[in-house]
Amino acid sequence: MTSITQWPLAERPREKLLSQGPKQLSDAELIAIFLNTGARGKTAVDLAHELLKEFGTLKKLLHAPPLYFYQKRGMGKAKYALIKAALELGQRYLKENLPLGEKLNDSAQTKRFIHSRLSDYPHEVFACLFLDNRHRVMAFEELFHGTINETSVYPREIIKRGLAHNAAKIIVAHNHPSGDPTPSPSDQQLTRLLKQTLALVDIQLIDHIIVGHSSSLSLAEIGDL
Repeated sequence: MTSITQWPLAERPREKLLSQGPKQLSDAELIAIFLNTGARGKTAVDLAHELLKEFGTLKKLLHAPPLYFYQKRGMGKAKYALIKAALELGQRYLKENLPLGEKLNDSAQTKRFIHSRLSDYPHEVFACLFLDNRHRVMAFEELFHGTINETSVYPREIIKRGLAHNAAKIIVAHNHPSGDPTPSPSDQQLTRLLKQTLALVDIQLIDHIIVGHSSSLSLAEIGDL
């Protein structure tokens, strides 16, 4: 087996990242940078490919139980800590992309922010993004936590929180732990109910975003609001 240090410079993950940018690296190459070393008979890239093959997706790998990493040949606690630290940094970066007072200019930005907050939950979570009349962010709150396939949502509580923030507009969101962001009939019914109820206190519901594993869906964008 050839060591990574014997590879051409342009093919080594770290050097490739520095010369071409991180977007040019595969999932395995990015993981290999954090692993730094492989195992006997395997490079860090080989080990990364093996891990991805075992779990099927990058997300499942990153959320694997600690004991798996501790017992995996070539891994261990130190490498597990590096991977978890990288994941946490990425999540914190995404959360900072929508600071208080910032004006929302497009739905893609909003979906990225909400996806970063809700996509990792194994159960349903219903949240609200409170905005002023100029679409500036006032607060983000997770209001209701449910089971793997449903959440009880109380419009009265949403109204109370909207009035507490003196919000003019609200974006509601929830995740589908199944991974499919397609709205269910009950999602559509709840959206209509919230829109009508919030209008009674002069708060406009401007979107309902449903979060899946790899993507999010905006009901406003598909004309279902």
